[in-house]
Amino acid sequence: MALTLDEKKAVVAEVSEVAKGAYSAVAAEYCGLTVEQLTSLRIKAREDNVYLRVVKNTLARRALENTDFACMSERLTGPLILAFSREDPGAAARVAKDFAKGNDKFQVTMLSVGGELLEPTDIDKLARLPTRDQAISMLMSVMLAPTEKFVRTLNEVPGKLVRTVAAIREQKQQAA
Repeated sequence: MALTLDEKKAVVAEVSEVAKGAYSAVAAEYCGLTVEQLTSLRIKAREDNVYLRVVKNTLARRALENTDFACMSERLTGPLILAFSREDPGAAARVAKDFAKGNDKFQVTMLSVGGELLEPTDIDKLARLPTRDQAISMLMSVMLAPTEKFVRTLNEVPGKLVRTVAAIREQKQQAA
């Protein structure tokens, strides 16, 4: 069933709004997948806060205008599903990569991060980006390391003194 003009405008507005707030985007071919497979993909995407939408390419081009993902417009060909990461840059790539492992007919065709178009082979790099919580914990461990080393160094002075006194005491006890 064809979309009316108002429905097309609504789709373009919705995708454009999501694209403006997204960190990264993944486009993939989905021909040959069953409804159950696509449903499982949508469930996984929803769990990871990834916006997933099948959009006609002409509507997608209009939606991606004036966003960081306008670079994808030229390569939008064939039936594609678009995934936008809304919380962390690697979420859409992780969902697409995990789903592609079990489904040969699902092929990632392009990626975009920060206005830069990436090749589909770069999905591993994008998928390995840490989540927000992981990045914060890594930053905190780096910030905590100098303090821990300083405390250990300060603790070493009295510890060395105690070991020296204990060694002197042992020497005197052996001599007596």
